[in-house]
Amino acid sequence: MKNNNIARLLITCQDQSGIVQAVSGFLYHHGANIVSLDQHTTQAFGGKYFMRVEFHLDDLASKKHTLLDTFAQNVAQKYHMTWQLVCQAELKKVGILVSKEDHALLELLWRYSRGALPCEISKVVSNHEDLRADVESFGIPFECIAVHKDNKDEAYAKIHEAMKGNDLLVLARYMQILSPEFVNQWTNKIINIHHSFLPAFVGANPYKQAFDKGVKLIGATAHYVTGELDEGPIIEQGVKRVSHAFDVSELRELGREIEREVLARAVKWHLEDRIILDDNKTVVFD
Repeated sequence: MKNNNIARLLITCQDQSGIVQAVSGFLYHHGANIVSLDQHTTQAFGGKYFMRVEFHLDDLASKKHTLLDTFAQNVAQKYHMTWQLVCQAELKKVGILVSKEDHALLELLWRYSRGALPCEISKVVSNHEDLRADVESFGIPFECIAVHKDNKDEAYAKIHEAMKGNDLLVLARYMQILSPEFVNQWTNKIINIHHSFLPAFVGANPYKQAFDKGVKLIGATAHYVTGELDEGPIIEQGVKRVSHAFDVSELRELGREIEREVLARAVKWHLEDRIILDDNKTVVFD
C-alpha cells in the first residue's frame, strides 16, 4: 500500500568505517524512522559498498528538498557517494512492449490491476494487433507500431515518441531486436525477459534447443537491456527441473510459467528501488 511519508535511499560508495552511523544519524537528526536497512560490501575491508534504506518521515513531501540538499552536503560528499532518494508516493510510469505471446504481458496486467505492482502502466505498444482487446479490457491504451526490415529506424522513432515520459520499459516477449540508438535513449530503463537460463540457448527456438540437448533444467532470465544482445545486467533468474519425458510443447509451457514469474519479480523489484547497478552486475535487495 502506498504511503506518502515513505522514502528510499540508495547508496553506492567505497566501503569505509562510519557509513551506517552517518546515514542513520542523519535520518535520526531529521526526525525519520528507519523501516528497513539492507547493505552489502564486496570485501570484508575496502570493497565496494551498497546500501538501501527505507524510512518514514512525517510530512515528507515538504521536507524532501531539504533532505536532498543537506544529505548531499553533510554525508554524500564526505563519503563520495553515488546516491538517490526516491519517495514511494512518486509512482514510476511504465510502458510495455509485446508481440503476439500474451503470458508475460497478462501476468503484469493482472498483478497491476490488483495493486501488486506499484506503478502506473501508461501504454502497451505492439508490432501486432493480436493483443489489443486483452490490453484494452484492463483500461490501458494500446498502440500498434509495425516493425519490418525496411522501416526499423522510423518504427523505433515512433515507439520512442509513444513511450516518452515513462520511467521504465518492459519487454514482455517483444520479438524484435531494439536498435542501439533506441537502447541508448533508455539506458538502464529497459527490462527484458529472456526465454532461457542465460547464457544458454540464446537465439531462436530455445525450447527446441533445450530438448535436443536433453536438459534436466529449464529457466528464464530477466535482465536490463544494453546494446549487446542478451548481455545486460541480470536481475533475476528462475529454473525448474524437467526429465526425458517432457516434449518440446511441455518444455515451452513450463518455460512460459517461469518467464511470467521471473519477469514480474524483476519489474516489482525495480519499481520498489531494490536494485543497484554495479557495472554489468546488479545488487538486488529482495
